[in-house]
Amino acid sequence: MRHRAKLRAALLSATVFAGTVNALPAVAQDGADAIAAEGDAIVVTGTRRATTIMDTPINISAIGADELARQRIDDVRDLADFTPGLTISDTGPGSTGSIVLRGLNASDTGSDGANYDDSLGIYLGEVPLYYDFKLLDIARVETLLGPQGTLYGLGTLAGAIRYIPNRPNVDAFEADAHGRLYAKSHSDNFGYQADGMINIPIVRDHVAFRSATGYYYDPGFIDYPLLLQTPGVSLPQPGGLDGPTPSEYAANLRRREDLNFERTFTTRNQLMAQTSEDLKVIFTYAFQRTKTDGAQSNSYGVLGTGRYQNASRYEEPVNRRAHLASMEINANIADIVDLVSTSAYTDVRSRSQSDNTDLLLDLDYDYELFPAFSSWNESDTRRKQFNQEVRLVSRHGGPFSWVLGGFYNEQKYKSDYAEHTPGLSAELGVPDNPDDLEYVSYTRSKITEKALFGEGTLKVTPEWQVTGGARYFKYTSNIEGALVLPLLGDPLSPYDVEPGGGRAKQDGWVWKFNTSYNFTPDLMVYGTYSKGYRIGGPNRVAPCPEPLGDTQNACALPNELMYGPDKTRNAEIGVRMQLFERRVSFNFNVFHIKWDGIQVDSATINGATGITVNGGSAKSQGFETSFQLRPIPELTIQGSYSYTDAKLTEDVPGIITIRTTPNNYDGRPKFTQLDALDGDRLPGSAKNSGSLGATYTVPMGEGSLSANWTATYRGNVLSRIGWDRGYGDKIPSYVLHRATLAYETDRYTVSLFANNIFDKYAVVSIGQDRSRIGVNDGVAVRFYRQTVVNPRTVGVEARIKY
Repeated sequence: MRHRAKLRAALLSATVFAGTVNALPAVAQDGADAIAAEGDAIVVTGTRRATTIMDTPINISAIGADELARQRIDDVRDLADFTPGLTISDTGPGSTGSIVLRGLNASDTGSDGANYDDSLGIYLGEVPLYYDFKLLDIARVETLLGPQGTLYGLGTLAGAIRYIPNRPNVDAFEADAHGRLYAKSHSDNFGYQADGMINIPIVRDHVAFRSATGYYYDPGFIDYPLLLQTPGVSLPQPGGLDGPTPSEYAANLRRREDLNFERTFTTRNQLMAQTSEDLKVIFTYAFQRTKTDGAQSNSYGVLGTGRYQNASRYEEPVNRRAHLASMEINANIADIVDLVSTSAYTDVRSRSQSDNTDLLLDLDYDYELFPAFSSWNESDTRRKQFNQEVRLVSRHGGPFSWVLGGFYNEQKYKSDYAEHTPGLSAELGVPDNPDDLEYVSYTRSKITEKALFGEGTLKVTPEWQVTGGARYFKYTSNIEGALVLPLLGDPLSPYDVEPGGGRAKQDGWVWKFNTSYNFTPDLMVYGTYSKGYRIGGPNRVAPCPEPLGDTQNACALPNELMYGPDKTRNAEIGVRMQLFERRVSFNFNVFHIKWDGIQVDSATINGATGITVNGGSAKSQGFETSFQLRPIPELTIQGSYSYTDAKLTEDVPGIITIRTTPNNYDGRPKFTQLDALDGDRLPGSAKNSGSLGATYTVPMGEGSLSANWTATYRGNVLSRIGWDRGYGDKIPSYVLHRATLAYETDRYTVSLFANNIFDKYAVVSIGQDRSRIGVNDGVAVRFYRQTVVNPRTVGVEARIKY
């Protein structure tokens, strides 16, 4: 028993590569479980059928449940260390993070990450949802690298990440409990995690319920030493640029420690009913809430702050949550076709507050002449999404197999935003503004996408297959909104003025061609030529009022309200092999991607507010490789490496917005726009990355003792296009080390672990650029931020199964 468990763990923990993966019906997942139980192969379900890796001619990286547990991969932010071609900047619990696949990103890095990204898809089972759900009771995580436009919808221009959950078991009661306790350097508290799973066969062979629930507390490590005591009264910079005396500090400022803590509650519940293996219905409800009070970034030494200190004047809380409800129907129709229907509703909401002072200093409104000037903003965003997909998957056998389907998605987004300037209304003599509102806006948008898709595979010979597919898509986009400036005499609410808006629509085709040849059962060569797309949509900026007038404004002109779709074309060739009775596994591929009509970050003419525009073209090319070596049964060595060269292939005029002279806000133009140039490297992703680890396992008593050491490498990353001209950064490369010592039996596991063993200080992303560093009328600007990697973490964890 222990030998089979150890072999299965070693096989499922391997990282493998192939081409296009999508969601799978539960009946196919059952087939995957059956094959995996044989313990002789890695199984994936990327073709919508259970197949071994060596029989799957697609490009996928898969991390199994055992490796997820061994490396303590809790959510999407931890995946990049073990997935070649994937760069994820961990920007803390305030967002899902910034995810870049194969370099397909043209946006500046940020210090706060992102809560949505339409260039890639994140799926929980069958449901697309860009959210960092915790990886509880997950069978494996599949990452698809490269455009996935045929079988996928909803933002797979660069690829997709899919969590495959364990399904309810109608045959037996199951349960497990897991706990973790740890200490983190530069933090004053201990962190902990507690989670569990229970599976109850309500009606044996027919109805089962499965629930996984957990609570996470991370203590944080970023201090906020310069918080205002009484906004609008307290001086944000007592003592000037030299810093405050103890008495000045006590009169105006206060301190809070470890504000980037994380408190997350998560639960996923599934009810499955089946008449037989040929007809199943699965109902799923998932919920997660995350709270924090600060960012995971420092302020680059402004006013004497250190590496793990943020100079913000205000606490920066984030409260975000997600609901997901879905129904999946899986039916075998006369052994000819599987019908798969997924209906899903998701509701994601994020409420946050942050220091807004530096934005207004940057806009040079002279508010800083009020000695107690400071500003904070509050944001409430909500995204509601309904999607429906129906697929027919052939099962009639023979040399030809096929998939046909339809997809519908409706996404509603709303955002309410306000900026407060405490005490400024009284200073300027503005009456009837009790909340000191300086800028208030709202936007509402709706995007509807429809698609038809199909894919067919012909087995020309037992060794050679050819696959072709196409997808037709059509979308419409609508937006409306308004803004007010109460300090200039506008109403307090943007709902009291006439809204503006716009509408756009487009349709198109994408397609895929794939072929592979198995020279032997352990040697496959495959090739793919595919096309990916990303729909356009509305910018989340309120339309400018008419007439605009000659006043300060942060709004979008009619030609800035919308942006169009962009497309990718991907060519790749790969080889996958196993040698010496599968003691050696090796995977290698090369790829070349052309990207046209790039959606890239820009700024509005009025107020320099961030928007997306279309411009230019780019290419990404490189290779990805991984291996697993088992020289003796007790030792497993794994490694991976990727090289990604992503850059523009034509100039993009006026896309880089900077201030003209860093460190000098006085007497200079506010903004200058520079061109991005052909050959500029794309930002946000590492050109080189890799990992190398070893696990040694020996029998001991009723179980086994295993030791693992893993080193991960992330190469340098650019913070923006044209970084050297646009005052961006080349973020340095770094290596991190982690280790685990675990004792495991069939029933329980106890382990000691350490992450970032040598307490490496490293920057993962940059907020703003160095042209935003300086002094404005004697006030030190604190706009520029550096997000940093988690420091050394050491702890113990245990798991017990029933």
